Amino acid sequence: APMKGGAYAVGSIVLKPLRGCSAEDFVAAFTLNVVGAAILTKALLPALKKHSSSEDPAGLVFFSSVAAKKGLANHAVVSAAKGGVEGLAAAMAAELAPSVRVNVVAPSLTWGGSPSEMAATLASNEKVAKAVAAAHALPRLG
Repeated sequence: APMKGGAYAVGSIVLKPLRGCSAEDFVAAFTLNVVGAAILTKALLPALKKHSSSEDPAGLVFFSSVAAKKGLANHAVVSAAKGGVEGLAAAMAAELAPSVRVNVVAPSLTWGGSPSEMAATLASNEKVAKAVAAAHALPRLG
């Protein structure tokens, strides 16, 4: 089957105050999130363009985080990296239109089924879980 899309759903979570963040924390998060998304996009473009048109566009989806736009304490590293993903996606959407759509999803902390190690660590603290849930339109972890 022809390639019609791709998703870059990676991330890392460095949660600490800025005073505890190193330059390496920022470089590693940027490299994983932004550079990785750019490399994937470049690798997929020949196949996506071959099998897409303005009438039947291909699609790319990148994963960001609510932390990119919402000021959250101890999230400087992840906020900066995911903000970079959103900027890259906006540039790619302009550059690749109309034959390739580029979108970003920005989930918050999710909980259910088999939670990630990060989610389990944060959501196991009832106070943190309630605060995260209360920050969203549907006041729950999703």
